[in-house]
Amino acid sequence: MPESPEHVWMPQNFIHDAVEADLAPGGAYAGMPVHTRFPPEPNGYLHIGHAKAIFIDFGTAEKYSGLCNLRMDDTNPTNEDAEFVSAIQEDIRWLGYDWGERFFFASDYFAQMYENAVSLIKGGLAYVCQLTPEEFREYRGDTAVPARSPYRDRPIEESLDLFARMRAGEFPNGAMTLRAKIDLASGNFNMRDPVLYRINHMHHHRQGDAWCIYPMYDYAHPLEDAIEGITHSLCSLEFEDHRPLYDWVIEHAIFPAKPRQIEFARLGINYTVLSKRKLRALVGEGVVSGWDDPRMPTLCGLRRRGYTPAAIRNFSERNGVSKTLSTVEFAFLEYCLREDLNITAPRMMAVLRPVRLTITNYPEGESETFPVENNPSRPEDGTREVTFSRTLYIESDDFLEEPIPKYKRLYPGNEVRLKGAYLITCTGCRREADGEIAEIYAQYDPESRGGNPADGRKVKGATIHWVDAATAHDAEIRLYDNLFSDPDPDGGEKNFLDYLNPHSLEVLPHAKVEAALANVCAPASFQFLRQGYFCVDNKDASPGHLVFNRSVSLKDSFKISDAK
Repeated sequence: MPESPEHVWMPQNFIHDAVEADLAPGGAYAGMPVHTRFPPEPNGYLHIGHAKAIFIDFGTAEKYSGLCNLRMDDTNPTNEDAEFVSAIQEDIRWLGYDWGERFFFASDYFAQMYENAVSLIKGGLAYVCQLTPEEFREYRGDTAVPARSPYRDRPIEESLDLFARMRAGEFPNGAMTLRAKIDLASGNFNMRDPVLYRINHMHHHRQGDAWCIYPMYDYAHPLEDAIEGITHSLCSLEFEDHRPLYDWVIEHAIFPAKPRQIEFARLGINYTVLSKRKLRALVGEGVVSGWDDPRMPTLCGLRRRGYTPAAIRNFSERNGVSKTLSTVEFAFLEYCLREDLNITAPRMMAVLRPVRLTITNYPEGESETFPVENNPSRPEDGTREVTFSRTLYIESDDFLEEPIPKYKRLYPGNEVRLKGAYLITCTGCRREADGEIAEIYAQYDPESRGGNPADGRKVKGATIHWVDAATAHDAEIRLYDNLFSDPDPDGGEKNFLDYLNPHSLEVLPHAKVEAALANVCAPASFQFLRQGYFCVDNKDASPGHLVFNRSVSLKDSFKISDAK
């Protein structure tokens, strides 16, 4: 499990102000422990937006030495699966949070929810309605016209009988619903006798075929909170208009607890979509390789791409908690990752687009080693030995036969440093029949070991990285970019699939990496000098097939002041 997230402490915000008022003498929860919950639906994988909610739910409980439940909100069997339950647990643990023994399934409360519904019917607060979906829409009314239902005054005994028969499976899907009796003329349409139960003859991933009626979210969620003794039900801003219904359900529930709902703005991030329905479409239509595709904003996708729990927690903390909807730059998430990996990632040499370099005056058949710091940010990580011989690989774009203005890398007659090794001067190249560069030639200065010339001359050429051809290993490198080319692919009337970035993945199958990388395994991350931060792919890499995913480039176009 990752290190504890305790170092990322939530700054004071309006949620904490409300919690502290509730805990104060005379407050609604004076003398009680703060008790929150994170209630994902197990119908998909968690994404970066859920990370913010996890941070708020678990972080608030932690700040006040309280409790936080993990609850699978599995009241709708459509698309729910045990696979998602396991994945959700794995993702939350990966972020560094733990729920202890407080792991629950909403479906385990179905009997209690049903009992509560019967109580509502007996109290004249709910009735069985037989409007068809078309009639329901027709009778919904508008801001000037109240909704209506010819079944609203149905006798209590008749509703009780029909509801029991709904439960017994006597009616087909859509034939009946159970509705709350609240206010058909309410300006808040959520209060216009909302549906509490619908018929759905579908197998449930946990309850099997025990139920054919399922509670609606707005009815089930407050009851789940009440059953578990939640004090503060923290949810995203789209539920603000639903709060009166939440409070109505709690007020008329047969359970004693009285949770309080508080809403916050959910995360918006550019160049991506965070709708599970749309993420499911990307997977289902084969746009990506799966929920864990490194281009996906899912936590498992980000993990596979090399994102760290610390980076995501810091990203969540720095975004803050507010009631104002906003969109965060994806570049800020990259900034947080780069900031973390700059401290923790060892430096290695890898050549992504290799071309052979022969040092013509270096003795054939000989080699030597150079000590290289593993991580300048962590001297305690020590050094490693890299081998050097007559034949090396360098990046193809580190050589131009006819240099452009201000080009400081390798070209005939120019002197450059080989990182940590020697000064070399290019003498020419050999081309293939098709014109491609086959081999570059250079001579080295034997008196410049470590890159420092004995005569103290200044070298204007660049420092370039390399790997020894004799000890290098083949590797597949995957370079990722944003999945969408539009910063707001989900906005307005857009079809998000029209804005896919055709260059979101580039695969380099013939890269060369230094020998120290031969036996690394996931989730190891490294800085490849001059190239960016890379991690071992946790799915496709194997001892005989090295695969590295670029997590983030070295170039940082984001300024931390932009996030303040």
